[in-house]
Amino acid sequence: MNPEINPPSAAVALPPLVAAVLLVAGLSLGGCERSSSTSGPGAGPGGPGGPPAEVGVVTVTARSATLTTELPGRTASYRIAEVRPQVGGIIQARRFEEGGPIAVGQVLYQIDPAVYQATHDSAEAALARSRATLERARLKAERYANLVKAKAVSQEDYDDAEAALKEAAASLAVDEAELASARINLEYTRVTSPISGRIGRSAVTQGALVTANQEMALATVQQLDPIYVDLTQSSAQLLRLRRALEDGQLRRPDGDQPKVTLTLEDGSAYPLDGRLGFSEVSVDEGTGAVTLRATFPNPDHVLLPGMFVRAMVEEGVREEAILAPQQGVQRDRRGKPFALVVNAEGQVEQRPLKTDRAIGHQWLVDEGLAPGDRLIVEGLQKVRAGDKPQVVDVSDQPGFVATARAD
Repeated sequence: MNPEINPPSAAVALPPLVAAVLLVAGLSLGGCERSSSTSGPGAGPGGPGGPPAEVGVVTVTARSATLTTELPGRTASYRIAEVRPQVGGIIQARRFEEGGPIAVGQVLYQIDPAVYQATHDSAEAALARSRATLERARLKAERYANLVKAKAVSQEDYDDAEAALKEAAASLAVDEAELASARINLEYTRVTSPISGRIGRSAVTQGALVTANQEMALATVQQLDPIYVDLTQSSAQLLRLRRALEDGQLRRPDGDQPKVTLTLEDGSAYPLDGRLGFSEVSVDEGTGAVTLRATFPNPDHVLLPGMFVRAMVEEGVREEAILAPQQGVQRDRRGKPFALVVNAEGQVEQRPLKTDRAIGHQWLVDEGLAPGDRLIVEGLQKVRAGDKPQVVDVSDQPGFVATARAD
């Protein structure tokens, strides 16, 4: 017998796993079609078919701005004196407290004065003897002057008397000089401070032997009020500053030295302002830098010699400065700054900029912006050059009020 052959069925049953995969694929394709139908030109904000993009702008203005530059520096004593003995001897006493204040002329050390006192007394006695000798020679010369007129003594005797008088006067002058030298050496046994200030540690103790004009200083006195701050600036910066002053881009008040403010090592601000004193006359060949010196009041001795500080030096005032909020300045792939502005026709325009420096939260713009330009500071990602956005002035918003008015 031949087996029964069934005809093929119109629908073939699929395994459950294959059916589920086909169902998910169908749903995905349907979603993509719906998404494509709702997207495209004009579908979103700013597109041809939607409302224009909204951007925030600030109006650029020209105003006076004080330009500053930050320079590194170190503090240095206003005056410094290394105390050394001018005569030799044994230190009898130290008459100061280490680290304490010192007045000019204050006795710091006492050297044993016995030898110098004896020399002084001997010089006084020799001077007294010379004075007596001079008086005797003077009287003799006067008597011989009268006798030579009466022919009672010879001319030779008179000449000898006159010579003895002059010799006695010369001896008196020598003894006076010897006494002055002995007095000076006796005074030098009292080692005094040549300046007022604060004294450091003592290098010798009582009983130490010292010599005149020795290399090692006994102590060091430094005047700390006022105090110097030595700053370093590159010669290129100095040349640009001088050129700006000569061209009239910057102005300084006549007769007024530039003001300087300090930031200390711990980041705190020094409360008192200083003034720039002078600039070094030569450039350091190794670093290409010029040293500037500023003077600061230091009544509380907050600044100590050798401290590292950061100084803000006022370069001058630019009368018609263009300051743009940093939010509105972008950079291209080459790092060059540019900005987006809304022009008179209401279109977005890209402007290349030339910036000088940052002042607070703003850029000082040399080229690219003019007073009256509407600078885009919000919504920069929503527009491009040629678009016509909806403009909202945000100059009065808290985020821009401080920067828009800062000088």
